[in-house]
Amino acid sequence: MNSDKHLTKKEIKQGFWRSFTTSHLWHFERQQHMSFGFSMIPIINKLYEDEEERIEGYKRHLEFYNSQATMHPFILGVTASLEEENANNEDFDTSSINTMKAALMGPLAGIGDSLLAGTLRIIATGIAAGLSLAGNILGPILFLTIYNIPNFSLRYLGITQGYKLGSTIINKISSSDLMNKITLSLSIIGLMVIGSMIAATVQISTPLAISIGEGAEPFILQDTLDSIFPKLLPLLATLLLYYLNRKQVSILLQIISIMVLGVILGALGILA
Repeated sequence: MNSDKHLTKKEIKQGFWRSFTTSHLWHFERQQHMSFGFSMIPIINKLYEDEEERIEGYKRHLEFYNSQATMHPFILGVTASLEEENANNEDFDTSSINTMKAALMGPLAGIGDSLLAGTLRIIATGIAAGLSLAGNILGPILFLTIYNIPNFSLRYLGITQGYKLGSTIINKISSSDLMNKITLSLSIIGLMVIGSMIAATVQISTPLAISIGEGAEPFILQDTLDSIFPKLLPLLATLLLYYLNRKQVSILLQIISIMVLGVILGALGILA
């Protein structure tokens, strides 16, 4: 092995741009492994001149891989740093490269899902939905801006900082409980945002009114529900759909059922 092989910004940037294939190069057996292998090609080609070594490098990164898409570049950066060490050190344990990847996949997927899918995307959707319902063109523009600028920035910082940190990142993570605290905090924030969105965007009410006696004010069910538990019907509907999703009921069947029940219950005057 050559003892002075080092990656440049060119290979890091090439890996960064290739990392955007995470959600497209995918299959059921090894999931995102093709995307990761594709992202590593410029790095492997730079570090290894021997064809057999390159082939081994390609195969190394076609093992099972699955993590949150925005966290992909960070894992890629750490892996690139390990590959660089492997190319320059004959005593380096090559198996530790995939061991490192496996150790990072799960925890970073949890943070990425909480931070981006469970928090940032929900916030962006909530802001955009309100404007879009009002017919404001800023709705979709703000959604793309609020979601994509942090997403893109985290990706780029991920690969550059991951490459700099290299193998020391595992020691930094395992030496504290920071990962679990971040994941828990972001999960709580995400649930709070989802709860707010249910109250703001799910519109279900009942026009049912019951006359108790002559001359008496009719008993309006919706007013009573609002005085006891505001937005109770939207919450119950959301919980029902959540239950159906947990039972893996077809999404298409759920959508059709909502449409049919909405028409029937609306015609009967049960729902508004």
